[in-house]
Amino acid sequence: MKDLFDRIIENKGPLGKWASQAEGYFVFPKLEGPISNRMKFQGKEVITWSINDYLGLANLPEIKKVDSEAALEHGAAYPMGARMMSGHTDYHEKLEKELAAFVKKEAAYLLNFGYQGFMSVIDSLVTKDDIIVYDVDSHACIIDGVRLHMGKRFTFKHNDVESLEKNLERATKMAEQNGGGILVISEGVFGMRGEQGILKEIVALKKKYKFRLLVDDAHGFGTLGKTGAGTGEEQGVQDDIDVYLATFAKSMAGIGAFVAADKEIIDYLKYNMRSQMFAKSLPMIFVKGALKRLEMLRTMPELKAKLWENVNALQNGLKERGFDIGTTSSCVTPVYLSGSIPEAMALVKDLRENYGIFCSIVVYPVIPKGMILLRLIPTATHTMDDINETLDAFSAIRERLQNGTYKRLSAAVAAAMGE
Repeated sequence: MKDLFDRIIENKGPLGKWASQAEGYFVFPKLEGPISNRMKFQGKEVITWSINDYLGLANLPEIKKVDSEAALEHGAAYPMGARMMSGHTDYHEKLEKELAAFVKKEAAYLLNFGYQGFMSVIDSLVTKDDIIVYDVDSHACIIDGVRLHMGKRFTFKHNDVESLEKNLERATKMAEQNGGGILVISEGVFGMRGEQGILKEIVALKKKYKFRLLVDDAHGFGTLGKTGAGTGEEQGVQDDIDVYLATFAKSMAGIGAFVAADKEIIDYLKYNMRSQMFAKSLPMIFVKGALKRLEMLRTMPELKAKLWENVNALQNGLKERGFDIGTTSSCVTPVYLSGSIPEAMALVKDLRENYGIFCSIVVYPVIPKGMILLRLIPTATHTMDDINETLDAFSAIRERLQNGTYKRLSAAVAAAMGE
């Protein structure tokens, strides 16, 4: 019999095998200084395109004032205990009511973390007799939530309505046999590609099939729709989303999340969602901070307007220079290039050291082998100087990638890794 740890020691995983070359620089990097369009990386100023502070709220004086006053009044612990037992306050209820009204749902319930909460919502909504049908490109929190499901689940091809309908036909037959129901899951905005989920097309299928729709709108909340209420508002189908989820970690520049739906559904989740029933209540620092952030999101449309001014300038500039940014229809801006993992590492090091540009790098196994994805997250704090410098830098690194410079620079790394 093997020791449990033998496998872990022998096989570090597709990303872990690069740890000795990557850790501290390509993964687990340390950005320093106030959250902004420009920060410090290893002592050098860089233009930061990897911070999900879409509306630029994180470092605003009025936000920091509320956060600090809440910390002084309540400390980091209050309220102590799970909400069901001892951690419930008027402020939690106030935030839930305001969130529900903002996303046009009857009720909402706070979640301590988006990832943990979303998993628990999925687990709570279905039984072993129910069928889950979800987009194959769904975020890891959805995939892990589906893994908790003890019944059948099917994936449909990314944003493919024909594939969805084919799987709904299968799910309908199975649900009728089991006496269960069907839950369809999509993201509002897919955070890697930047594409909006086909919510309008999914909703249209409700005329033919009986199912409920759950949407994870982490990247759409605050950035899309006339008021910023998200992808459902943007596509005119918010009323048809049965369960709506969003996080505070993006547009709200904070910690926590929420789920919104009809009151009867939220009441059920309050009493059956294990991750909240058996976990400490969201601390007051984050609750009061979220109330202030939501107020600014509602009353300062100029923040979203500035965000989209920057998004359009960056994305149009990239397209004009011939870069492939896929089919993004959101703020998320992917740039697709071809190359190996060692080439990607050489390219990103050049970008950071010589051009002062810090963006996220995505390689296999998250995307197919031979592809490099550089993901840029525009925010309201970026300037036209930031955008122009970045466009010039990207043009330069693309030329070096194409002429083989990074292939030569990465040869030693590739040899060490047996690539």
